[in-house]
Formats: sequence, structure tokens, C-alpha cells
Amino acid sequence: MDNKIFLDRPIFVWIITILILYSVFCFSLETLPNLSADTRLFLKYSEIVVVVIFTCEYFIRILLSPKRLRFIFSFYGLVDLIAILPFYLAFAIDLRSFRLIRLLRLIRVLKVARYNSALQRFSKALFLAKEELAIFTGLSLILLYLSAVGIYHFEHAAQPEVFKSIFDSLWWSVATLTTVGYGDIYPITIGGRFFTFIILMIGLGLVAVPTGIVASALSAVRRQSESK
Repeated sequence: MDNKIFLDRPIFVWIITILILYSVFCFSLETLPNLSADTRLFLKYSEIVVVVIFTCEYFIRILLSPKRLRFIFSFYGLVDLIAILPFYLAFAIDLRSFRLIRLLRLIRVLKVARYNSALQRFSKALFLAKEELAIFTGLSLILLYLSAVGIYHFEHAAQPEVFKSIFDSLWWSVATLTTVGYGDIYPITIGGRFFTFIILMIGLGLVAVPTGIVASALSAVRRQSESK
């Protein structure tokens, strides 16, 4: 049996997508205070049913895959595994002490990408532009550090309690370069304000760069798919 014919039929795709969204909704619902015992019991059984279905899907995909090890260590194989792993870890580990592990259940959202052609094109575009994005990320980190050094130079003497070190100045760099500007830490010297203006201008252009890279890659992926 061809796994594409069976596992990727539209009806199966819709069922899994609905279950993923339902699971994420239940996860969010669990955080509400003062839930009744019946509601918590319903959410618990809902979790069990969803995980059982996802587990069956995971093992069926392994069995039907012509290259099983390749699937297991593939992106979607790892997503499928991590989506169900926290449930089974709960039997061996008290996850109340490892709340971060429980958050791994949200990895189920990534399972939707398998069933959505637009998301698949987006993932291909990211892979196609991985080198450009890696270079951009590296340059952004360098610029982030240089901004922290610059503002520390201008503001440390005027605000030693705020800009204590370059590490403290990194928070200002993040808020400024991303153009968020929380206002909890800001320059008061003329040099610091002029430097902030320059960094803000750079930040405005910096935000647009990855958008252009990904947009170009998406266009290339779309042209490839249309030419097939």
C-alpha cells in the first residue's frame, strides 16, 4: 500500500488537522483557573484519545515508509515523535517539575505543515535561502553587539546604574534594533541620542531584509512547482 494514497488522502488530512487544532485548544483551556473536575477529566481523556491517534499515525508512517530510518530522523518524523513524547514521559517523570517538557506538546502545531501545500512551499523557501538567512543572522548578531558597545560608550558615565556593562546594554540593542523601543532603558546624552537615531534607521532597514530574502525564495519555489 502506498503511504501517499492512504495517509495523505484529503479526509485523513482534514481529520488530523482538526485534531491538531483541537489539541492546541485543549492545551490552552487547561491553563484557565477554577476549571471544574468534570472539565479537567474531559480534557484528560481528550488528550489520551488525541495522543493515541497521533501515535498510531506515527507508527503507520514508519511501517509504510520505504526508508524507515530516514523518516524517523527526518524533520516531520521528529515532529511526530516530539508531539507524542511528553504524554508518555509523564508516566515516568513528574512533569510538574518539568513544565518546559509539557510545552513540547505545542510541537503538534508543526504537524499542520505536512498537510498544507502553502506551508510546505514556505519551508522549502526557508531551506532554499538558508545560507542567506544564516549570513543575515550572523551580521545581525555582530551589529547587535556593536550597538551595545556603542551605547555603553556614550551612556555608561551618565547612567552607570542603567548601562552597567555591555551585557546590560544588549537589552537596549535588542529593543532598538527591532524598533520595539520599550522605553525602560533609553539614552539621555546628546551622543547617545544621536547614536540611537542611527541604530533606529539601521533597524528599520534590518527588519525588511529577511522579508525580501524569503519572498524571493518563495517566488523561486512557486516557479519550480509550476514548471513541473
